[in-house]
Amino acid sequence: MSPLVLLLIGITIVVGGILTLRLHAFLALVLGAFAVALLTPQPALQTYAATRVKKTEWSAEVAKKFPDKAATARVAEEFGRTCATFGLLIAMASILGEAMLHSGGAEAIATALLRALGAARAHWAFFLTSFFLTIPVFFETTFYLLSPLTKAVARETKKNYLLLVMCTVAGGTITHSLVPPSAGPLFVAQELGVPLPQMMGMGCLIGFGAALFGCAFAMWSNRRHTLEVPPEDAAAVESALHRTLPPLALSLIPVTLPVFLIALSAWVNSPKPAPGVFAAVVRVLGEKEMALTLGACCALLLLAWKRDRAATNKAVGHALTGGATVLLIICAGGAFGGVLRQTGISEVLGSMLAGMQTFALPALFLITTLVRTAQGSATVAMITSAPIAKAFIDNGSAHVHPVYFAIAIGCGSKPFPWMNDGGFWIISRLSGLREDQTLRTVSPMMSLQGVAGLVITMIVSWLWPMR
Repeated sequence: MSPLVLLLIGITIVVGGILTLRLHAFLALVLGAFAVALLTPQPALQTYAATRVKKTEWSAEVAKKFPDKAATARVAEEFGRTCATFGLLIAMASILGEAMLHSGGAEAIATALLRALGAARAHWAFFLTSFFLTIPVFFETTFYLLSPLTKAVARETKKNYLLLVMCTVAGGTITHSLVPPSAGPLFVAQELGVPLPQMMGMGCLIGFGAALFGCAFAMWSNRRHTLEVPPEDAAAVESALHRTLPPLALSLIPVTLPVFLIALSAWVNSPKPAPGVFAAVVRVLGEKEMALTLGACCALLLLAWKRDRAATNKAVGHALTGGATVLLIICAGGAFGGVLRQTGISEVLGSMLAGMQTFALPALFLITTLVRTAQGSATVAMITSAPIAKAFIDNGSAHVHPVYFAIAIGCGSKPFPWMNDGGFWIISRLSGLREDQTLRTVSPMMSLQGVAGLVITMIVSWLWPMR
């Protein structure tokens, strides 16, 4: 059976299962992986094993046994490989975000920016807070945190509530799709072999430019639409800016420490590993798992100081419950992508797209957009598109650096949010926007950010090919 047919069957099961049968994304991805693994012909598995031997990744003995492995065993192996790669990262990122939320550390950062920029530029304060806070914290957590603050500021200034909401969304949603350790970009970067510091740097650079287009659209929308602060939120709004918060310096440590350690480790190892005890220590602390673990520990210490041990344990339990769901989806996506690679899809796509490198980034953007619009989840759309990008890269015909493939996939996960997207309802319900208002304001803004991000990615890849 042709690898393209297997790819079509797999994507149909994933997207159709979510849309038609209303399956959970985890189950749909696992079923898609099982179907592809069961239908992959023996010659394709033999060719895949021979390729791994040629790359010195497998021994001849391992390659000889591989084609006879059961389909379920191959899916389980890819599932486990992905879990080993992402398990600690997702868990620690979840703990860090939950602890920052309950300790008041994230709120301290937001209020400090509000004081620094003033009421007239409050929308920029919410944009910057959401943009940078969503790097270590999930977007849903960031929006839950900032929603009472936007309402409090809008009540005090008596204007621009819609602008505050849209700028908060503009900042957070772009880093959610472009900057690790958010689940989607973390998975794509790992699958495409993009170093984490490089993905974080390029994601911030291109994402910030794309998000500015979102802010411009937000200002345009704010002049044409009005939105009142929901009256039922009055009690929460009144207390949003008046609770006792931890010091700003302590609040910044959990957020900045992992980024600093990862960046320092990359500097020590570039262009070649530096000698000495200091460099060795930096390499250990700058490993992404260690860096995020240290950040999570700092966040928990802050929470224990502001609250108590019981609250700290409860936050860890809640974080792991939510993080486990994300991790299972990521692992199922890794299994799906792994068995797709075993079909020989790399060679087929590479030969099809040979000589069409100019259209590689728009093609990946479009594929991700179609999956995202169809089934709603930006993360699932990125997971589904990553194996296709990996196949194109593995073939060796791509003249674009893998980081630009990863960024194009992230940008493609922005258009078009509507009623099948959980984030759509979070934004709508917390802000007080009606469904039709959200479709006229937030949805086109996020779509514009995605398109702008693709254009910026193509320009940067041309000016700085990194090859």
